[in-house]
Amino acid sequence: MVPLHLVDRSQPEPLAGPGRYRELMVSVWYPARDERRYPRYPWMTPTSMRVLLASAGFDSDAALAPLTAGHEGAPVRHPGRRLPVVLYSHGAGSHRSDTTIVVQELASHGYVVVTVDHTYDGFSEFPDGRVTIPEDDFDSTPWTYTRDVRFVLDQIADLAAGGNPDVDHAPLPSGLGATLDLSRIGMFGWSKGGTATALTLGTDRRVRAGLSLDAPMLSQPLPTTDLYRPFMLMTAENTRAAMPAVAEFFTHLRGWRLDVQAAGAIHSSYGDNQWLVPQLAKLIGMSDEELATWVGTLDPARAVRIGQAYPLAFFDRHLRHRSGHLLNGPSRSFPEVAYLP
Repeated sequence: MVPLHLVDRSQPEPLAGPGRYRELMVSVWYPARDERRYPRYPWMTPTSMRVLLASAGFDSDAALAPLTAGHEGAPVRHPGRRLPVVLYSHGAGSHRSDTTIVVQELASHGYVVVTVDHTYDGFSEFPDGRVTIPEDDFDSTPWTYTRDVRFVLDQIADLAAGGNPDVDHAPLPSGLGATLDLSRIGMFGWSKGGTATALTLGTDRRVRAGLSLDAPMLSQPLPTTDLYRPFMLMTAENTRAAMPAVAEFFTHLRGWRLDVQAAGAIHSSYGDNQWLVPQLAKLIGMSDEELATWVGTLDPARAVRIGQAYPLAFFDRHLRHRSGHLLNGPSRSFPEVAYLP
């Protein structure tokens, strides 16, 4: 993987100071070779990890950020063809690493995955050491996220054309741009980022398929554009029965569509909380009752497999035209998952 520091000079950023523009940190994950020569990248930087723990009510020194499977700056493994691209948008008050278990699964199967930090509505650290956190006076909506993502799509196009969009001119892995297939772009997001995924598909034809991880589909205006491209819901708490906006959005899906739900899942069940919070619980002596408020009653190891398998199957089907059976109906491999009509 490689982090990129981007600046959108079309968007002034008053919170950053006079004359400043919107800055974003993104990570690009890709299949690599000779990776052992390159350092493994942490789930979050040490400073941002401490801030995140403190914001959640834990001791800021309760745990160190784990290492991911990503090796920073490792050379690209070229399979002889360009690879599909998938973007990720996080939830409100979160960060671009919060579904790393999904991102790594996709990259290991030959996708280039671009994860986006939505500055001032999450936790992020810039190369000069500045750490930004969620700000109450930052008017961030799912449309803000969509604007960020569309800007990032422009930067991906620059990268594919041989440019280096990093404003600090940080070195890029050789051949990274040449491996991007801009005709096969997908997007997924959790919660607010899932709503932004729906909005992005409704406003940008470059994104060919979208996946929502328990998004409420609440925005002004709502995502009510008829979509003729594939879209999938992985719901938990924000179901069509519980959320009229989700039910309304589903009626506007005119192409391939699917709604699945894992029994015992809660709002954060399809991301890294399922893997990391049980480990943290052991370190700090968290009770089983408190742990359940973080991860639900769905077994964490099963949640991880579900969170990896279904997004991979979705993007394989719609960006690679691989006709696996997982999305056709209830699976004996995942009896916890219901396919909602």
